[in-house]
Amino acid sequence: MNVLHTQVAINEMKHYFEDKFSKSLRLLKVLAPLLVQTDEGINDDLNGYERVLSFDAADIKNKNIEVVQSLAKWKRVALGNYGFSKGTGLYTDMHAIRRDEKLDNLHSIYVDQWDWEKIISKEERDLNTLKREVRKIYQAIKSTELHLYDLHSELTPVLPNQIFFITSQELEDMYPYNTTKEREYIISKKHGAVFVMQIGGVLRSGEGHDGRSPDYDDWTLNGDMLFWSPLLNTAVEISSMGIRVDEKALLKQLKSSFHEDRKSLPYHRAVLERKLPQTIGGGIGQSRLCMFLLKKAHIGEVQASVWNDQIIKECKEQNIVLL
Repeated sequence: MNVLHTQVAINEMKHYFEDKFSKSLRLLKVLAPLLVQTDEGINDDLNGYERVLSFDAADIKNKNIEVVQSLAKWKRVALGNYGFSKGTGLYTDMHAIRRDEKLDNLHSIYVDQWDWEKIISKEERDLNTLKREVRKIYQAIKSTELHLYDLHSELTPVLPNQIFFITSQELEDMYPYNTTKEREYIISKKHGAVFVMQIGGVLRSGEGHDGRSPDYDDWTLNGDMLFWSPLLNTAVEISSMGIRVDEKALLKQLKSSFHEDRKSLPYHRAVLERKLPQTIGGGIGQSRLCMFLLKKAHIGEVQASVWNDQIIKECKEQNIVLL
């Protein structure tokens, strides 16, 4: 696809997927913030080491403002404030800047996601609920892949009919001598589409599968959606999602991650005092999914961002056109 053909396909893909995804999960599209105040505890701190882009504003005194890294916490607060009912939720176009991202063909400083969140009951906080919502999202993606193939015959479908589920501990038990990324590579290549569950805690080896902020996902009820890319010969993470912490999970995870000082922040107090609804939610990478479904080798082919000189040089040598 040339650049113009690609732009048409990006719009086709996003419109079709949003429709399927939102109807399947019963989600309403809402507006969302690019900026939040530091002292609210709303911003996502991701793995805990990324530097947030922050600044002060001339007409907002004594307040530090941050560019969001994701909307994991904001969405849960919004569900309660907006009056959503159980079994329904919201989604939004989330745009973020992650200044410490290591740039390559899958990672950009600019992040765009469909961030979503829906209300569940206390009794639904289990792996069955997690798997049910994962399957809905996967079927929306699979349907989008087939739709694009009908429109563009060069986009041959590669995703299997069903997604495979495995816990991070089961994955470590299967491949104890491999790194976590190597395990993801092996299992994704074997099954084509995988959801690795229970990420954030410590495995029996004493290591964690991957880092997670302690204050939004319940580490026993979350996971990552991975697709195998034949083009790139690697596993591509498309989505991270999970059932959100209740008061017990929040206290446990804050303690294990040495972040108990956060208990005094407004968001964390609301969770501990049971003022927020029980929810499940996550993020689906818009550019990642476009890149995968449109058979692109670099995320810069489907989003306009900033790249270093080495990446620009390598892409030019490989005839890869960056937007």
